[in-house]
Amino acid sequence: MGTDQNPKSAQNENVAPATALAYLDPKYWDERFSKEEHYEWFKDYSHFRHLILPLLKPDSSVLELGSGNSKLSEELYNDGITDITCIDLSAVAVEKMQRRLRLKGMKEIKVLEADMLDMPFGNECFDVVVEKGTMDVLFVDGGDPWNPQPSTRAKVTAVLEGVHRVLKKDGIFVSITFGQPHFRRPLFNAPEFTWSFECSTFGDGFHYFLYTLCKGRRLPSDKGEGERFDEPSVCLLQDELEGEDYMFRTDVDELNC
Repeated sequence: MGTDQNPKSAQNENVAPATALAYLDPKYWDERFSKEEHYEWFKDYSHFRHLILPLLKPDSSVLELGSGNSKLSEELYNDGITDITCIDLSAVAVEKMQRRLRLKGMKEIKVLEADMLDMPFGNECFDVVVEKGTMDVLFVDGGDPWNPQPSTRAKVTAVLEGVHRVLKKDGIFVSITFGQPHFRRPLFNAPEFTWSFECSTFGDGFHYFLYTLCKGRRLPSDKGEGERFDEPSVCLLQDELEGEDYMFRTDVDELNC
């Protein structure tokens, strides 16, 4: 996840849910997208451009999961990446983004209604897959972040298996999230995946995480699922969060960092 602050705040008051559990309801998203023109979860492109752009080439084929009404695809397009496919579960979001991109002349960007848990693409067809805040939705009722509920773990695994499948041999998965390394790394490093693991942070005061997973480059030293390990300390006590980002914030008392 540069409009004037007051209009944006007023709009968020109209669309923000009472609890994070509403994010699991497809009807909520259809209703929200029918009212809201644009919203960026976890900062906009300018904050992590320096991290993601070196991973891309002008001819890279990019898949964005859960594009919603983000302008990430437009920003990548303006940086010379034109082979972009966006998917979202909301037909409302898809239709509105298709119209917006047509008006801007970005006809090369494809926007499809599809579920990230069951992606309608063949094997090894994308160079890069990007998700920004999309997987975080799956964790809103996940329970203990050290040991997510089986239903949550199954959904996350389905997404990761799909991403691993559609990535080309040396493809890269970029995950931009609130999820701290000691919670996400065991899921990313499940035995069925061959990607390496790298974590970067961005943001002013409060840190967001950008994970880079390179398919086929897993190191023998990468630790597997279920292990706890030391991670660099990251300050998570910053109160200045972006819009609704606090809805995905993990209880700092559980972080032990």
